[in-house]
Amino acid sequence: MEIQKQCKQQQQQEEFALASVTELACSSTSSSRSDSKSAPVIARFSAGNGVAVLRFNRDSESTDSISVDVKTARLFKLGPLQSVCIAEASGADTGKEKYSTGVTVQFRNEEESRTFHCAFEQWKKKDIVQGTLLPNGAVTSFKSKFEDKIEPSSAKMYFHYYGQLLHQQNMMQDYVRTDGEGDNVNKIYASGTYYAAVMENRVDFIDRVVVDVGAGSGILSLFAAQAGAKHVYAVEASEMAEYARKLIAGNPSLGERITVIKGKVEEVELPEKADVLISEPMGTLLVNERMLESYVIARDRFLVPNGKMFPAVGSSCKVRSRIHMAPFSDEYLFVEIANKALFWQQQKYFGVDLTPLYGSAFGGYFSQPVVDAFDPRLLVAPAVSHHLDFTEIKEEDLYEIDIPLKFVASVGTRVHGLACWFDVLFNGSTVERWLTTAPGAPTTHWYQLRCVLSQPLYVMAGQEITGQLRMVAHNAQSYTIYLTLSGWFLSSHVCLSVFLICFLPFPTSYDKLLTAKMWGPGAEQGGILQTSSCKLDLKEPYYRMSQPQAYAMAQDQLPHQPIHTQDIHIQAADDLEGPELIQPPPQNLDGQL
Repeated sequence: MEIQKQCKQQQQQEEFALASVTELACSSTSSSRSDSKSAPVIARFSAGNGVAVLRFNRDSESTDSISVDVKTARLFKLGPLQSVCIAEASGADTGKEKYSTGVTVQFRNEEESRTFHCAFEQWKKKDIVQGTLLPNGAVTSFKSKFEDKIEPSSAKMYFHYYGQLLHQQNMMQDYVRTDGEGDNVNKIYASGTYYAAVMENRVDFIDRVVVDVGAGSGILSLFAAQAGAKHVYAVEASEMAEYARKLIAGNPSLGERITVIKGKVEEVELPEKADVLISEPMGTLLVNERMLESYVIARDRFLVPNGKMFPAVGSSCKVRSRIHMAPFSDEYLFVEIANKALFWQQQKYFGVDLTPLYGSAFGGYFSQPVVDAFDPRLLVAPAVSHHLDFTEIKEEDLYEIDIPLKFVASVGTRVHGLACWFDVLFNGSTVERWLTTAPGAPTTHWYQLRCVLSQPLYVMAGQEITGQLRMVAHNAQSYTIYLTLSGWFLSSHVCLSVFLICFLPFPTSYDKLLTAKMWGPGAEQGGILQTSSCKLDLKEPYYRMSQPQAYAMAQDQLPHQPIHTQDIHIQAADDLEGPELIQPPPQNLDGQL
């Protein structure tokens, strides 16, 4: 409760150190007030009783102050380091009528001037929305669009996570994202790096106003300044904003054109519109963390008509970002996940039978999407794509995403689930550059994502696989994934044949196996209809960066035989344009064997 009170108090006031303030009073009071506050002062914005007030004090503890009602005030620039604030102020404390008040403000540098002007516009809006008196006299509290759809605990963890330097370092060390000066030109092109995308398209940044959405450490703001941006507004809601200020101040030749604004893009106000938006709004499977919505909101609030967006904007190509999906076969992964639940099959765990929870544990492990980098040859069909255009998409379109699935299997095997990855376009005026997270491409910190079915499906080469991938946003800044795959698959006799063809090393007759009897509904289509579904939480993935460690067993625990997989021979293929697939069995199997 104490921490919440402190946070609330911080949100209710904001302080700035100024060089000096001089009050411009009417002639009747000029003799007593014209030279007041010419010494260094503190400017404090605060909210109370439904009104936002700006007070100028000699120090943070002083009670002698000049007060300005932000709602009626207007702030004008007189020069790079000087502004004047004019407002209607009340003289109720002295029994006088309302009179016009003017305050000349002197700043220590241009950065402080820009920051103060941004804060003034934000507090002016707060006075209109936050704490506004309703017709019935009640006072309402301001809740931004972000707060309306995201639960506070999730937002707190999210901003705490990205407020730490070690996580910023993790992203900055992802050289596929940021390194544009390496010797390997092919790697640079394949990676579609931010630095290369910005520097190769300087024409889009020179003398332009740029807004960095979710600026983090401010590295993209510095890139934009290097490219010649007139001014960059780095908007960051977490405590990382303070580190960004330090980093930018340590690069003064660039920092003089960058203003760091701490706040959410849904709430902050900027003194001018942006010609370019730059951001890294992508999460796992592109949409995790729901920052794409903030990116779209920033577009609607700050970007001039026909402005540029990095990533995903351009006039020549309507495809800005793509989510790719393909079925995969990975016996090792399936066995690894299934074996995790074997712990709960113990009947004598220190005298306790754990088996009642086995089913729940088994389902729980398969409800986690797997984040890792996999061999593209595990794919069993060419991928399909779902396109998103950041320049046109509406925020509400990201609340629920439905993607129909239709594949044609390239090989007979067991389908263990759906593999997903994404890429985005930096469509500059000079160079178009893609950033891809595809399997087989240089690995990024996004990796790839796989949804694993607890009931694999059997498929023969040439058979059609249909289904749906549905992603529904929830208030923990992520998505619930609903996956269904189905098709006219083979009956039990032919399923055994598929298993023998794919996994058994001894010679057999491929033709005889294919003539196994089929029966049941859909036999005329080549089998029976089988469907497998799963529900996964994108917020809680299984990060499979290394092989899991075996758990320690107590002396009275009964060891259980784990599920084993067959060794699967994957035939290599060279010079494929897209991701390689599992190779089908040879046409003349008897002769070759």
